[in-house]
Amino acid sequence: MKHVLDRILRHFIADGQLQVRWPDGSTSLYKGRNPGPSAGVVLHNQAAVRAMVINPGLGFGEAYMDSHLDPLDCTLYNLLDVLMLNAMRPGGHVAERLASALRYVRRGWIQFNPIKRAQQNVAHHYDLDNRLYSLFLDKDWQYSCAYFRHGTETLDEAQAAKKHHIAAKLLLNRPDLEVLDIGCGWGGMALTLAKDYGAIVTGITLSHEQLAFARKRATDAGLEGRVRFELLDYRNLHRRFDRIVSVGMFEHVGVGHYRQFFDVIKNALVEDGVALVHSIGRSDGPGTTNPWVNKYIFPGGYSPALSEVFAAVEPTGLWVTDCEILRLHYAKTIAIWRERFAAKRAEAVALYDERFARMFEFYLNAAELAFRVQGHMNFQLQLSRSISAVPFTRDYMAAAEKE
Repeated sequence: MKHVLDRILRHFIADGQLQVRWPDGSTSLYKGRNPGPSAGVVLHNQAAVRAMVINPGLGFGEAYMDSHLDPLDCTLYNLLDVLMLNAMRPGGHVAERLASALRYVRRGWIQFNPIKRAQQNVAHHYDLDNRLYSLFLDKDWQYSCAYFRHGTETLDEAQAAKKHHIAAKLLLNRPDLEVLDIGCGWGGMALTLAKDYGAIVTGITLSHEQLAFARKRATDAGLEGRVRFELLDYRNLHRRFDRIVSVGMFEHVGVGHYRQFFDVIKNALVEDGVALVHSIGRSDGPGTTNPWVNKYIFPGGYSPALSEVFAAVEPTGLWVTDCEILRLHYAKTIAIWRERFAAKRAEAVALYDERFARMFEFYLNAAELAFRVQGHMNFQLQLSRSISAVPFTRDYMAAAEKE
């Protein structure tokens, strides 16, 4: 098996270089023909070698979780940087390319998210102990891409700016507008829209942990009369709102449900209503979710290409009144999360165990690099039923952000 992996790596590493220490103690150096980052890996046993040959998309992460491999004279980030950069090259790892093709054929089933399955998928990640998320999130518990206007902001400042940026696009131009927050998380967006913009907000989630936390926050802030949180799937909505916001939830909808999602948006908006959907996307066209991420982090999740999103919006008759692409904002956000998690890693081990901590640090490192070297980004779509729901130009957004 060592000889097979040796041949694979000689073809796979085209950018930068990778040093490998084999289970027998010998080392090999794989130098690409193009300049790039350098890293090393220790393969502690044959299980790690097999993982990198047969199913690296899943097996590499599992091998790291099980301590079957470790970075060699570098950080996990450095190691993943080399591997993820080279994985983007056409050809790459033959076994992974075949596995990816098979995942694409099966992705309709993998991302099939009826209500019961959606609840199970949400619980897998979002019903983890809230103390875990407190280790690295900002004070408002924003678990989505922050907005760095200048690049020098603290995480708290950038997350506050993200909420303000989205609020500007929601055109909250009069008090008591009724706002729906689909996938409200721990309630930060809903509470901000009520407190700072005078909105009346309904937040919906499928996470029991987030629901209890958000409700307590509303009570503690004295906003129960303006904010309410419900355990509800978006497909069970039966009323209309002036505004709709959804941040970091569309990634969990599933490609087969996109048309249904935007139909719900249309039906839940008043005639002159405005919606804002904020999601992770990919710049390189339709694809599949990494199998390790699908198994351990976000089952049923997928970051779509804009071509897939617009194809689902167009038949609904909704207007896309604005689209913005945020390129490296999430990379910077996750970099801060990664550093914070590393600083409090021992607390994560105490909450769960060493294997879980290795899983979570692998997730944060790989997630950041997906935005730096694998074409991931964020998009914000502003939608309306009416051609005249928002002003002619974007000037009103800039004016609102200056307030």
